[in-house]
Amino acid sequence: MPNKHFLTDLDGTLLQSDATLSEYTINVINNALKQGIIISYATARSYISSHKIVSVIPWKYPIILYNGAVIFDPVSSKVIGGYWLGIETTNEIIQLGREKSLIPFLFALDEEDKERVLHEKLLRTGDLKFYESRPGDPRFGEMPQLECPDSFRTLIITYIGLLEELEPLKAEIQQKFGNLVHVHLMKDQYIENHYFLEFSHRMANKKEGLKQWSELMHCQPEEVTVFGDNLNDLGMFEAAGTKVAVSNAHSTLIGLSTHVAKSNDEDGVAKYIAGVTVKRKRLSPSFGGNSSFRGEI
Repeated sequence: MPNKHFLTDLDGTLLQSDATLSEYTINVINNALKQGIIISYATARSYISSHKIVSVIPWKYPIILYNGAVIFDPVSSKVIGGYWLGIETTNEIIQLGREKSLIPFLFALDEEDKERVLHEKLLRTGDLKFYESRPGDPRFGEMPQLECPDSFRTLIITYIGLLEELEPLKAEIQQKFGNLVHVHLMKDQYIENHYFLEFSHRMANKKEGLKQWSELMHCQPEEVTVFGDNLNDLGMFEAAGTKVAVSNAHSTLIGLSTHVAKSNDEDGVAKYIAGVTVKRKRLSPSFGGNSSFRGEI
């Protein structure tokens, strides 16, 4: 029997290059969900940011946010799992960046589990473009001097800048914290010549997110089909049973993939799922949506 558990990245994978969903993709996923196929997503985005784009699909299974820092139930709108950095480590990383004239965005959960993005006055090109790309986003709040409040839980510390600006900070923090902190450097898809340098809990990655998600879905990671395009999807490819890279993916993911689908602009994920849906209809015409998410962890 083909797999019935699917977990897809968003940007560069399910989303088109203009960060939208095609009508074809929307229809395929909606129909598959109605047939009882379990589909969800794992993204570097927050819930607010991703929901603005993909809310046309009635997601009902847990989703992985902030590259694995948060597991979120879209039905109850509750945080049901995840990993966060301690306050002392957070403020140390902020200070190390400050010493290099770099100030990050601090993505955190407040005492009510609401997403917050704290920052100082925005002056740098990359920071301004990132902020401007999210008009009216209620998460953002300016502080005179950035630090993590005592009641907050740090999800991700994100620096945006040129590669030559970020690499020295990356090296210094890796030397200081070693494997106690998860470090991810990636080229931004939307801000020209800019990179994201992100720091999070050592377990806050998509590999651990997939493990938590599989437990919630009462399956093993080996029973899940994952889709991805970038190096932050590498952990999912290491843990999942079936790994599908879109054709525009990083060469490392393509090398690890079980299958290579068409590109994100050619509806590669949806076409793969559509093929599985047709096969499932042939092999198991009585298959129904009997799986249920209990919301427990």
